[in-house]
Amino acid sequence: MVGTTGVRLSDNPDEIPDTPRRSIFRRGFAYATEAINGGVDSVNRKVSSTYVGRFFRLRGSGHAEEIRDANFCTEIRAGLITFSAMLYVLAANPAVIASSGYECSCRGEDKGRPNCGQDYQACIEELRRDMVAVTAAVSAMSCILFGLMTNMPVAVAPGMGLNSYFAYQVIGIRGSGLLPWRSALTAVFLEGWIFIILSLTGLRHWLVRIIPSTMKVAGVCGIGLFLALTGLANNTGLGLITSGDVVPISLADCSNPDQQGQCSGVSAIADPKLWLGILGGGILPTVLMGFNNKYSIGIGVLFVTLMSIPRSTSVTFFPYNSVGQNKWDYFSSMVGVRKTGFDMSQLRFDFGPHQGNFVVALLTMLYVDMIDCTATLQGLARYTYRLQGPDPDFPGSTIAYCTNAFCISMGALLGSSPVTVFVESGAGAQSGGRTGIAAIVTGLCFLAAVFFAPFFSGIPPWATGPALILIGFLMVRQIYSINWNYAGDAIPSFVTIMFIPFSYSVAYGLIAGLFTYIIVNGLIWIISTLTGVEPHDYHLKQYWTINPVGRKPWIYRAYKYIMAKLQTNRDQVTEEVAVQEFEMMERRTSHPRSAVASASTMDDKHSRTAE
Repeated sequence: MVGTTGVRLSDNPDEIPDTPRRSIFRRGFAYATEAINGGVDSVNRKVSSTYVGRFFRLRGSGHAEEIRDANFCTEIRAGLITFSAMLYVLAANPAVIASSGYECSCRGEDKGRPNCGQDYQACIEELRRDMVAVTAAVSAMSCILFGLMTNMPVAVAPGMGLNSYFAYQVIGIRGSGLLPWRSALTAVFLEGWIFIILSLTGLRHWLVRIIPSTMKVAGVCGIGLFLALTGLANNTGLGLITSGDVVPISLADCSNPDQQGQCSGVSAIADPKLWLGILGGGILPTVLMGFNNKYSIGIGVLFVTLMSIPRSTSVTFFPYNSVGQNKWDYFSSMVGVRKTGFDMSQLRFDFGPHQGNFVVALLTMLYVDMIDCTATLQGLARYTYRLQGPDPDFPGSTIAYCTNAFCISMGALLGSSPVTVFVESGAGAQSGGRTGIAAIVTGLCFLAAVFFAPFFSGIPPWATGPALILIGFLMVRQIYSINWNYAGDAIPSFVTIMFIPFSYSVAYGLIAGLFTYIIVNGLIWIISTLTGVEPHDYHLKQYWTINPVGRKPWIYRAYKYIMAKLQTNRDQVTEEVAVQEFEMMERRTSHPRSAVASASTMDDKHSRTAE
């Protein structure tokens, strides 16, 4: 008899029915999975019992503060996931930095032309190749050092917001910005040391907390729009947006202008490279994001790059001409170590007529990096259970900030824009990363990328442009955190968001927003204080105080401690003096009584003798 489940049932009630057997493939897969899990557990136990396990406080290491869910193999997987999520940095950052030109320049008859001649383009290509190796080396050094010093699963690399400000505003396109490239790197170098001073004194924590949170979010959103505009622009992205003749910006109508600025190619909107970038670098990663794929941006960059390799297609990055052949010769080598030539001799401390611009650039990078790094570190610390309670400072925060600042200065010596903590570290933390081993694994992957610099130099701008747009989206989506219910908070935030992309300057946007915030809220406070009349929505204002929640700066706490000690010593001295004076008074008052008593005793003795 056959049951409804398809299993043969016997007429004998004492007979146990046959159960369907698993296929040999399923059993083999189960045995293999069990063997792998057993091997992983064995490796975890062995590593935990070594010095490495105790140093990183792995589970089972016997450390007094061991991390309960930290395992060696899980940390390796988290590091690899973080590197996969950050892979686009090796393509996007060199493309952004190379647009500034560094020491490449247009001279003579080439100056002022859109492409500045073939010599300039060849120099830019060499610079982009250098920056691939620099980006990989700086990221490797920063990740490994951060993992060793802080024991946090945090990856550090050149920031994708600051690099745009550094390239497009500080140095400028073809060197047309605020500072020469050597002075700009000097500003980055000094910024790192100022960071260290602010971190050691505790002023960094305090400065971040006193900045209104709505203005901090507005700055991040404005930088996101700035990145999106960069991804749409020509030479640095898709080439869809360009400067217009009548209007400030317009859709690009030429994909290949000649050296006189005349159109010699097809319309940009009909360029197959543009549509490859939109579909493969934009739509494909967006669909993957809908399925919560952590590697969506990197997959899009890799897909467009692979499609652009064949030389016989209309979307190739290596056309059959002198420039394309030069790119192909370097790309086809695949593996190699490139000498960049950047060292400390490139720094220039003689600013000449650029002193004012130097201060503006330094303070802007200081402000942006301070907010970006602190906010990201606090979020990751809370996610990995390092930060609990209302106090925004987590254990070891000073070491973390100082390490990040040190990497900023060392990166400047290699020719890099400021480095910062990457929010993509959350992908590794979400997959189980809890210690610095994950950051070290990410750093080792970047170190391996140094030797594959020729491959990463073959990533075209129509692959990095969509990546910049998607990164801008990830930054702008925080806009809901702005307090739109009160004009004193909403309007300065809007000015910041609007001014950063429209002025093509992060510095001017932040200055405009803070200036508006101070003027508007200052006038409202003065009118309310003098007249007693408050705006009807004043209760919706975001609370702000110069005395924020959390520990005071270290230097302030040290000052209070020293003053308390001095006051205690003064009190002790005063008390000792009072005791001494009291004892002297006691002696003064007791001596006459003793003399009188002695005199009376002598009189009694004489009187008895006379009797």
